[in-house]
Amino acid sequence: MTKKKNISKEDIISLYIDYVLEHNENPKTVYAFAKANNFDEQVFYKFFGSFEAVEKQVFNTFFNNTLSALNKSNDYIKFDARNKLLSFYFTFFENLTANRSYVINTLQKGNKQLKSITIVSELKKSFTSYIDNLNIETIDIKEEKINNLQKNAVKESAWVQLLLTIKFWIDDTSASFEKTDIFIEKSVNTSFDILNIAPLKSMIDFGKFIFKEKIHMN
Repeated sequence: MTKKKNISKEDIISLYIDYVLEHNENPKTVYAFAKANNFDEQVFYKFFGSFEAVEKQVFNTFFNNTLSALNKSNDYIKFDARNKLLSFYFTFFENLTANRSYVINTLQKGNKQLKSITIVSELKKSFTSYIDNLNIETIDIKEEKINNLQKNAVKESAWVQLLLTIKFWIDDTSASFEKTDIFIEKSVNTSFDILNIAPLKSMIDFGKFIFKEKIHMN
């Protein structure tokens, strides 16, 4: 049988997901995986150095597919940061749900915490970069180091929130994962309410006014 030649990176990811679901385990070797899918082993190494690299890319692909779908929407482009993040969550979890069996199989095997963190490392890079590009407003302290700390804190807290949501979704047994939708809406809105700096800005401006007036009076 003639071996397949036009194998893309996306093809390998799809074939890998199918293999894991059908066999309930990872392929033993790249050779065996390539042979089972009728392509040359060297084709695999054009795109990936190991099966772990494929696993990392699977979750990053869910992210890329989500962002690709969102960027096609004119409404999404006009949204503020809060609504963009809400849209991201709902679309991202639609992608996860379409691949729920694989996601649960992968995240729940072996050492759950360490294994999961390793597998989603590429997702973390993409997601925290996405959060950074949302330009979520923080207090401008006029001190670069402090402002950078604030931005990093926002990115890290957003990442933890995403992991917590994934854990909630894995445990969710409600119809159509309705409870996860509620969790997403409440958690994202709460996080933005906490970050709402308008009242704090008003307090700072009022404090500056009082300080200046006190100096003038003296």
